[in-house]
Amino acid sequence: MGLSSLTAFGDFLNIEMGQSPGSISVNQNGTGTPLLNGPAEFTERFPVPVQYTTQGNRFAEKNDILFCVRGSTTGRMNIADQKYAIGRGLAAISHKQGRHLNSFVKGLIELNLTSLLGGTPGSVFPNLTKDQLYQFKCAIPDPITQRQISIILSSLDDRIELNNEINAELEGIAKTLYDYWFLQFDFPDKNGQPYRSSGGKMIYNVKLKQYVPKGWDAKNLNYFIAKGKSGDWGKEQIEGNYTTKVECIRGADINGINGKGEVKTPSRFILEKNGYKILTPNDLVVEISGGSPIQSTGRLACVTAEVLERFENPLICSNFCKAVSLISEEVVFYFTHSWNKAYDNGVFFGFEGKTSGIKNLLFDSLVMHYQIPLPHEELLMKFQEKIALFEKQKQINLKQNQELAALRDWLLPMLMNGQVKVGDIAAPAGSPVSLS
Repeated sequence: MGLSSLTAFGDFLNIEMGQSPGSISVNQNGTGTPLLNGPAEFTERFPVPVQYTTQGNRFAEKNDILFCVRGSTTGRMNIADQKYAIGRGLAAISHKQGRHLNSFVKGLIELNLTSLLGGTPGSVFPNLTKDQLYQFKCAIPDPITQRQISIILSSLDDRIELNNEINAELEGIAKTLYDYWFLQFDFPDKNGQPYRSSGGKMIYNVKLKQYVPKGWDAKNLNYFIAKGKSGDWGKEQIEGNYTTKVECIRGADINGINGKGEVKTPSRFILEKNGYKILTPNDLVVEISGGSPIQSTGRLACVTAEVLERFENPLICSNFCKAVSLISEEVVFYFTHSWNKAYDNGVFFGFEGKTSGIKNLLFDSLVMHYQIPLPHEELLMKFQEKIALFEKQKQINLKQNQELAALRDWLLPMLMNGQVKVGDIAAPAGSPVSLS
């Protein structure tokens, strides 16, 4: 394989710059073409549109690279999973020889992104114009190698996406089971029949202001909490007695722990005497400060044994988070699902304060005042056993995704510059790809 002399993007790429449609044509009821304005709709790979337009001006076709061209998010990318109208914050990029080569194009952009954005992180263009994109030059391999690289990169990305789809199915099953058992109260009765639908006796609970199965109690969230673990930030390097190396979960990492994005926990060094802050299986991490006008504080991550296995070092939480241990293992997933249901329903907006403009979760007030049903211990154990299987598989998939992403990032520069030559590339997506 040989690299060409420097080649301009415009010589081998189609670049469609976005143009925002008139506001009168934009809606959120699904009428027209889905509209993307920028990275607010981005996920790890495919965007999730929230707006539509009946009068789109510029479009991205399926498998195009969606590339942010404005502001602090310039350079972020997603892949179009369908046709989209694109606003001025985005460009749609594809290979002139066909969209089957777009995985190669995305890898090439990633490899040259720092140079494309201005050479150093401190001199990033606030915007990228069409001319800047068209005129940017870099070395590219020959067409056959471009195709081979595209196959390898897309194979790795497809495997990651398959794991994400499996995890979404597992989460959906877990939520359905929680709703069925603890909101509709149709858990299996002693005869294996759905309790409420089969005539199980319901009693009005004054604290909860609703009917619950006979024998159930009501408890505040604090009832389930055995102890708290304060956050720590330590030092960036070994310094004095700060010698215990850990990785620190911040609010920005909680979604990644749960499989909703990247995890970039920074490595820190804490005092040896603060080892009691290190997280253990089934600890919960809660975001105390953060949120936004449309997102409350209080996002939660459950740190299972499988989560801990995703990291090289022990975990702690940052000072902007709080960790808690629960009273027993059998309540862990009932508690986390009850917490997340309250979060999704906007309950936590009522337990927020502000310090210097930053929203803070009034944790003590929340856990002392918010009540949830207390089912029988046997039912809690059954739920824990079932959800534990789903969560274990989910975290195994996420760990594999980390390994696949690391392999992709390691291979990318070597494939592009010819250090690694492509061998048998006929393997289907998800299968091992041999290199020689």
